Amino acid sequence: MNKQLLLLVGFLVLSTVNAQENPSVEKNQFKINVLLPGVVYEHGFDEKHTLYSELSTGFGIQTSSTFGTAHAFYPAINEQFRHYYNLGRRSGKGKVTANNSGGFVALNAIYNFKAISSNELLLSSRPAITIAPVWGFQRTYKGNFNLALNAGVGYQIRKYNNRMATVLNFSLGWVIK
Repeated sequence: MNKQLLLLVGFLVLSTVNAQENPSVEKNQFKINVLLPGVVYEHGFDEKHTLYSELSTGFGIQTSSTFGTAHAFYPAINEQFRHYYNLGRRSGKGKVTANNSGGFVALNAIYNFKAISSNELLLSSRPAITIAPVWGFQRTYKGNFNLALNAGVGYQIRKYNNRMATVLNFSLGWVIK
């Protein structure tokens, strides 16, 4: 009986130590973005994979030698299937991994609705969808202040013309769980 109890306690201690060495993503995480106002929900599927869902406003800019610079503000839905690749290494160095603080690669799909504000003669206000692989990172600091950046090159599908597109997402906000 004592041997079995000792084995059970030893197993539990080793499991706890192993769990601390293998950090994982949060199961459910809510954020508020303030730079381009929006809300985010990130759902963890396993130790390293999440589905990131964001409803926000977006900002687009386009330059042309003929027409100059154009801009637009629009509502957007951003979905990313993320793979966090360095949580274990960050934890091993004593760095924070809470609230999915780490580097990731993701498949990104963004749907931009019709623009709510633009210099319409220069920039199309039609909806578009952009699909791109991205690399990025996010960090959560004291007070749950969150900073995230991801970028990639993808393909944009619009009603009259499709094209290659640069994807750059930068957000500042707070994790509210």
